Amino acid sequence: MTTRSNFTFDELTVGQSASYQRRIDMQQIRLFAAACGDVNPVHLDPAFAATTAFGEPIAHGMLTGAVVSAAIAMELPGPGTIYLGQSLRFRAPVKAGDTLTVELTVSEKRERRQWVSLDCTVRNQHDKVVASGTAEVMAPTEKTEISLPPEPQFTAD
Repeated sequence: MTTRSNFTFDELTVGQSASYQRRIDMQQIRLFAAACGDVNPVHLDPAFAATTAFGEPIAHGMLTGAVVSAAIAMELPGPGTIYLGQSLRFRAPVKAGDTLTVELTVSEKRERRQWVSLDCTVRNQHDKVVASGTAEVMAPTEKTEISLPPEPQFTAD
């Protein structure tokens, strides 16, 4: 079983960085639509999406945001982090088949509440920035190592 450990507030340094990678597929886009109720046809209907500037279905912007959340939870600061907020700008569409790489960099530490600001940049496999912004998190105070359960698997209808 795979394990993950975190970085505590005291271990984090301004400039510290980490990355996280995730491939997006159409099944994930459909599952995200089902989970949140956003069934906009630009995400789900190839015929409709073909009539748009994108030419094919695109992922929900917040699916990209969720990948940023996963990067924070799994990599920096890691398990035990509390996600407080995010400013995120979507700069290019994400499509099924894209591989996203989230780059996180500690930009500020605030001792009083042990809050940390992270610069976030998301690139696709062509190195094109698809999203960028800043996340605010409460970093863990205790070192933790967890065993990751297997990712849930779903079958298509």
